[in-house]
Amino acid sequence: MRAVVYTEGGDASVLHLVKREAADPGRGEVRVRIERAGVNPTDWKFRAGGELAFPEIVPGQDGAGTIDAVGPEVDGLHVGDRVWTMLAQHQRPGGTAQEQVVLPAANVTTLPDGASYDVGAALGVPAVTAHRALTTSEGGPDRLYRGAMDGLTVLVAGGAGAVGNAAIQLARWAGATVISTVSGDEKAALATAAGAQHVVNYREGDTAAAIRKIAPEGVHIVVEVAPAQNLALDLQVIRPRGTIAVYANNGGDEVTLNVRETFSTNARIQWVLLYTVGQDALRAAADDVTAAVADGGFAIGDEHGLPLHHYPLEHTAEAHSAVEDGAVGKVLLDVTD
Repeated sequence: MRAVVYTEGGDASVLHLVKREAADPGRGEVRVRIERAGVNPTDWKFRAGGELAFPEIVPGQDGAGTIDAVGPEVDGLHVGDRVWTMLAQHQRPGGTAQEQVVLPAANVTTLPDGASYDVGAALGVPAVTAHRALTTSEGGPDRLYRGAMDGLTVLVAGGAGAVGNAAIQLARWAGATVISTVSGDEKAALATAAGAQHVVNYREGDTAAAIRKIAPEGVHIVVEVAPAQNLALDLQVIRPRGTIAVYANNGGDEVTLNVRETFSTNARIQWVLLYTVGQDALRAAADDVTAAVADGGFAIGDEHGLPLHHYPLEHTAEAHSAVEDGAVGKVLLDVTD
């Protein structure tokens, strides 16, 4: 089989296409023949981050394909099942940028009938992160389904990004009113296509006043991508006992908190990182996201605010560079010829 590997940290030039023998699944594992793989910021950040956890690494947390082998003690998954993956590379050397990958059955979820491999590969990190951000608030749901967020207002910062797009789609599917902040008309169009009922350009006018005009009592949940830049705004628009769910550090690594301003809201700041949320939260997210896909609550492409960018497996380095350079939309690898 073909696989993309790296044996040292650095820029995208350390990625190489090689041929390897496919591994056999062990107890509690399945092997997936990957058709499509997703590329996320975590992929290039892990690669560029320095010391490697394994001598050789295949990048890629997300993918979609068909199970072609099943190990002992696996229930509910069978050879021939169409599936999508999450956290394929977490604490493992082999991710989804290869034709066949062995994974714990817990990291694999059946892909609904009619959903493309493109959709399956676009789930994983973005959709599961969005699910976590939407399900940790006081008085809010801990699971997502139609009607679960009726009456709630969600502010999504950066609605044109992959996580922002997923947060908008999932929140709308669950019944929330969604406001998204964006930097310009092009991204406003993407957030609107994803389903945001209200879009605010944070480069024009008083952003807090514009949000408060839409939600006079404040928003229940903020899905935040850039806390260093936006936390002051978030505290102005969050309602008492609301939740600011922070899933990335775009724009800076440090946040300064005014204690009185912060605690007067009785709001919580919820940190979101998939690698430590726990298996129960991951399983709940996988099940709910799959239900949303089956119910038409999550889709991809320009018409849903998530443009697609396809690269063949042998051009994985270019795909990584595209994500690192801020490609708008979802970057996918066409793994199978």
